[in-house]
Amino acid sequence: MKLSFHGATRTVTGSCHLVEACGKRILIDCGMLQGGRELARENAAPFGFDPASIDTVLLTHAHLDHCGRLPLLARQGFRGEILATSATRDLTRLVLLDAAHLQEEEARRATAHASRYGRRHGKAEEPLFTLLDAMDAMDRFGRPVAYDTMVPLGEGLRARFVDAGHILGSASILLEAEEGGPAKRVLFSGDLGGAGRPLLGAPAAPPAADVVVMETTYGDRLHRSYPDSVTEFLAAVRETFARGGNVIVPTFALERAQELLYVLHLAVADGNLPASAQVYLDSPMAISATEIFKRHPECFGPVLTAAFARGEDPFGLPGLRFVREAAESMGLNRLPGGAVLMAGSGMCTGGRVRHHLRHNLWRTEAGVVFVGFAAVGTLARRIIDGAPHVRIFGEDIPVRAKIHTINGFSGHADQAELLAWRHAVPGAGMTVLVHGEATAMEAFARKLPPGRVEMPGLHQSFTV
Repeated sequence: MKLSFHGATRTVTGSCHLVEACGKRILIDCGMLQGGRELARENAAPFGFDPASIDTVLLTHAHLDHCGRLPLLARQGFRGEILATSATRDLTRLVLLDAAHLQEEEARRATAHASRYGRRHGKAEEPLFTLLDAMDAMDRFGRPVAYDTMVPLGEGLRARFVDAGHILGSASILLEAEEGGPAKRVLFSGDLGGAGRPLLGAPAAPPAADVVVMETTYGDRLHRSYPDSVTEFLAAVRETFARGGNVIVPTFALERAQELLYVLHLAVADGNLPASAQVYLDSPMAISATEIFKRHPECFGPVLTAAFARGEDPFGLPGLRFVREAAESMGLNRLPGGAVLMAGSGMCTGGRVRHHLRHNLWRTEAGVVFVGFAAVGTLARRIIDGAPHVRIFGEDIPVRAKIHTINGFSGHADQAELLAWRHAVPGAGMTVLVHGEATAMEAFARKLPPGRVEMPGLHQSFTV
């Protein structure tokens, strides 16, 4: 069995791992790199393998950094099958179509800008992939996979999806191969969630494996407790309202938006926020994801299951407005204060949140609340790291708003939770660390049980 690593190597985005066994080539995830312009160019670079040679893609979950290059894979010759849970398939369709639309819009904008300043040279800017590419990729999805069932992939080769507790439908994936001897087992963690979250259950106990390939997003730190994070978030909202400003929340459309709606729902119900509080979910993708969420009760944790059983809408509150149309979104920029504006993207790499930051970041009365990971090179990371001003749509915007960073809402397990999950894997003698910045990986590696530890570089391979 041969493993090679073609993304998320000493960085947090772009997960893409190849397994060659039993005469088959199996890809675990095919994600986009997210960050600055340099990473955007790297997304268009060769994969490091021939897409036409891939037999099957096993998709851990629907975040763009795990599924975002599937349309490119299909355009370059992949004709195999994509396997994922039912919820992941539904969310991936939403994510890829949205990403394709943004790619096409940005390409048109770049072409117009180059033409305006005489730099076009007769050639239009090309999107990384188009809506047609995204639809072609969705056509490759096969039957949905249920948790904890063995899926045959070929002679002597099978996979098992295990609940990862990260987002709706997320999975860790065990791959077993028998090639003339005892079966070799490789467990891919995917992105792991933590315990004690209201919407989903904790990650399932991991199965036995010989090799573990695991994420290390927060391999060097602990999260603040979830109850304390909720308290801090609501305090930030109340303080910003008291100053007369708006609260801007850069929001990941999958899971984080729904979790914050639930927190605000409870806060209004308990009297911790006034019922008149105006909350705008300014993200067509997050709105659609919320509807998809309701269709998959098989993924709910006990808190959410109980809420629906009582006839509650856990994502509803009196002052909530869903904003789908661009014109209505632009109208929100005229709000003087007293509103919570939740908009994508979470790392501020695109989407409507950049418009809201442009109109609010310079205001001392405003507040910006970051509730998730921000990769190096992203606008969110520059603001979090204390940049005195940032460039948005060609303008230098001074950062005067109060900035809050609350990592207890993260959908990723922290160091202690990652270590507990790794210690629970029976039989593993080798650990491969991916999906983390180098400092996080190195800190995590020092705490691992005795055994071989690898932190592969891009396109590096190992034989098991």
